[in-house]
Amino acid sequence: MTTTRRKFLTSGAAVGAATLAAPAIAQSAPIKWRLQTYAGPALGVEVIDQCIKDFNQIADGQMEIELFYADQLVPTGELFRAMQKGTIDAVQSDDDSMASPTEVTVFGGYFPLGLRYSLDVPALFNHWGLDEIWKEEYAKVGVRHISAGSWDPCNFATHKPITSLADLNGLRIFTFPTAGRFLSRFGVIPVTLPWEDAEVALQTGELDGIAWSGITEDYTSGWANVTEHFLTNNISGAWIGHFFANMDRWNEVPPHLQRLMEVCFNSSHYHRQHWYWNGEANLRVNETKLKSTTIPDDEWAKVEEEAHKFWDEIAAESPLKAKIVDIFKNYNDTMVKAGKPYRYS
Repeated sequence: MTTTRRKFLTSGAAVGAATLAAPAIAQSAPIKWRLQTYAGPALGVEVIDQCIKDFNQIADGQMEIELFYADQLVPTGELFRAMQKGTIDAVQSDDDSMASPTEVTVFGGYFPLGLRYSLDVPALFNHWGLDEIWKEEYAKVGVRHISAGSWDPCNFATHKPITSLADLNGLRIFTFPTAGRFLSRFGVIPVTLPWEDAEVALQTGELDGIAWSGITEDYTSGWANVTEHFLTNNISGAWIGHFFANMDRWNEVPPHLQRLMEVCFNSSHYHRQHWYWNGEANLRVNETKLKSTTIPDDEWAKVEEEAHKFWDEIAAESPLKAKIVDIFKNYNDTMVKAGKPYRYS
């Protein structure tokens, strides 16, 4: 039989149409993760919500992260153990408040007077070796350290005004373990309780104040509604916070989704950096719920002196802690020598 050009094109089109109409191969079920953050819902809007939404959208059905807020699945103090066991897959927190059993835990959250500005955190992790140290230490305990970011400073929000170090004596303060250990030198009584209970405890008088955040979180979390005064001196210029994951679960994720997670989480770090930087200044100037007070520089210098003694005590606990303290010392010495705008005093 002779095949004409018209017949050839017609039969070819039919084959093509049949091929296009063939059912698509079904995708495998998406990878499902559960991530719990240290933050409550109001704060979560700024510190994590968007990056999780972005990840889930871009992952396009290949993976989905379900987000849980502070204490929804497990208490914050049990976050590490739950992640290590695989009860939850990932965590956004600092090392200190999630009770991480590592050598680096004491440096997470607020390491007293170790940081002046928010940019100090990414500088230390990306250029002074802290990222490598954190990854090595967490790998030893079955956890992937994904990334670190700078969060807000640590100031006091209290019922009574603080204008001298003596005013700190006897105050019952909700704060982080390491910060509480340091502040007890000035008579502060550290109080541990679930994050969501702090507001009620401030109302009932169980707490005299908090040293958990800067002024941005005081307003966002509602603490500015139940305290009256804000101390402008801070015991740290930035909180060191992280994203972590169970190592086995991390290794099950394809490389391109691992990278997507890193990029989305870094976008969250960046958002917090400018959100806090703006908020810390704007709220002091343009809001009136909290009245600002300040301890004079010459008296606050005693706090800085005690902080350096505290560093040396931590360094004496192990060779690794001594190495990290040396990094903090060398970094801060470099910033002081660089002068303005890196350090003003």
